[in-house]
Amino acid sequence: MVVGVSIGAVTIPVAEVWRIILRHLTGGGATGDPATDQIVWNFRTPRVVLAALVGTGLAIAGVILQAVVANPLADPTVLGFSYGASLGAVLAITAAGGATLGGLGVSSAAFVGALAAGALVFVLGQKRGRMAPTRLVLSGVAVGYLFLAATSFLQLRATPTELRTVMFWMLGSVAGARWDQLPVVATVVLASALTLSLFGRRLNALLAGDESATALGVDVHRLRGLLLVMSALVTGTVIAVAGGIGFVGLMIPHLVRLATGADHRRLLPLTAVVGAVYLVLVDLLSRTLNRPNELPIGILTALLGAPFFLWLLRRNKGLDTA
Repeated sequence: MVVGVSIGAVTIPVAEVWRIILRHLTGGGATGDPATDQIVWNFRTPRVVLAALVGTGLAIAGVILQAVVANPLADPTVLGFSYGASLGAVLAITAAGGATLGGLGVSSAAFVGALAAGALVFVLGQKRGRMAPTRLVLSGVAVGYLFLAATSFLQLRATPTELRTVMFWMLGSVAGARWDQLPVVATVVLASALTLSLFGRRLNALLAGDESATALGVDVHRLRGLLLVMSALVTGTVIAVAGGIGFVGLMIPHLVRLATGADHRRLLPLTAVVGAVYLVLVDLLSRTLNRPNELPIGILTALLGAPFFLWLLRRNKGLDTA
């Protein structure tokens, strides 16, 4: 993260970055070159912190959804959460000029859209009052396409200026990170990560199947509902401030699982850390590959994630008989 703050259009020595950050954290305020202090503390540090939080949130959401639906290819995009957030944000941008829509700004509208998608999937994914993993996945795909169709319609009606904003937002970016955004995101992501770490044994029980989990005393229906709500909350929160960033929730849990195994007591905390590091590095690439221009994060996560997805399909022989 410190290296991420150091490198950019203007490279600042790591030692200077440490000095500036420590001065602000200890209440010393700005000293030295005001321009350097401004770059480090007001522009890059909140950006890197937000990238770490978003990476953590998307990664743990992926772990949970893969356990909830018993599908190794599940992530927030597959269950429609990302498409719901995109629809809410695009609606705010095109219908209200990016200002407010019924009192909601772009971030708030994206958050509401993600929760709406999650609620629809939750309702449609039930059979006889109980959630069925396959039905959840199919409901997520259907809801995602429905929201995507509505988003595409709004894009056709957008002005060129609005369309540029929409496209950049949908591809994801943490370029506009501000300190006042971080408390809410940090509270939701870190509280969710800590809470979910308490569910390690029950998530392991889910992997053994519903009957085995029930025999071990796990209320499978209630657990799935709670985890689905938490996943929607985390996903909606991070997408609301960073836009649509794909493949993190799919790729990172699998990489950690390949290295450490499927025990969620280890998988969840390690996935959170690796997700944070991964998105900080991707954000660093987005700022430096084409300096001084910047690439949306979503382009790079797709370039890295799509080959991994294809490799995973070829590697997972169990999918051939699904």
